[in-house]
Amino acid sequence: MIEMHVASDKDELGRQAAALGAQAIREAIARDGAASIIVATGASQFEMLSHLVKAEGIDWSKVTAFHLDEYVGLPETHPASFRRYLRERFLAPLNDAPTFVPVDGEGDVQANVAKLNSLIAGRRIAVCFAGIGENCHLAFNDPPADFDTEDPYIVVALDDACRHQQFGEGWFPNFEAVPQRAISMSIRQIMKSELIVLSVSDTRKAQATKAALEGPVSNLSPASILQKHPRTVLFIDPAAASLLTRKG
Repeated sequence: MIEMHVASDKDELGRQAAALGAQAIREAIARDGAASIIVATGASQFEMLSHLVKAEGIDWSKVTAFHLDEYVGLPETHPASFRRYLRERFLAPLNDAPTFVPVDGEGDVQANVAKLNSLIAGRRIAVCFAGIGENCHLAFNDPPADFDTEDPYIVVALDDACRHQQFGEGWFPNFEAVPQRAISMSIRQIMKSELIVLSVSDTRKAQATKAALEGPVSNLSPASILQKHPRTVLFIDPAAASLLTRKG
């Protein structure tokens, strides 16, 4: 079962999620001398990242950070670029101390994917920070998600619900401007993480959260696969939890 903590508001949600993730990073560095992590982007991660970069006791020079996804064909200068998002919200406050492995959706996409797959292969991932999409996607694995591929990163088609979410969050001037393809970390690679820290807020995520936590495990509700993960911890606000039968 996915562990759940209902926070009073988004800031408290972010504080709690960052605290748990930071502890996992500290423990990995103490154990192995280094830590590999996965960071997420989007509106759901604003508060978590703002607290994570202030966490005490982490030697960020010993951290390698991968991220979940990036649009195909989008330059890093674009406001919606996830590489740009992480450089501004995660790397800059830490003076670029973590080793950052960007997902590059420009140029030779297949070559970029192959490079990413070789870089992450065999790594012990201490923590994966993530969210749940309005269509219950996990990273950019929209329904019906591929639950079987062993490739760490894959090229995916974005469905209209996902693209409408990106437009609705204000990342693009209109729906037509939202790319139709992306590079995404695969479901199986995400599931290899020792700890998955989910941050989910707002009423618009309520239906997807219910499907992920209380529905059947199905590739039509991709985040439902987390019911099978040994240590996924969800931090959620009352709005996103409003449709759940569970209260804790």
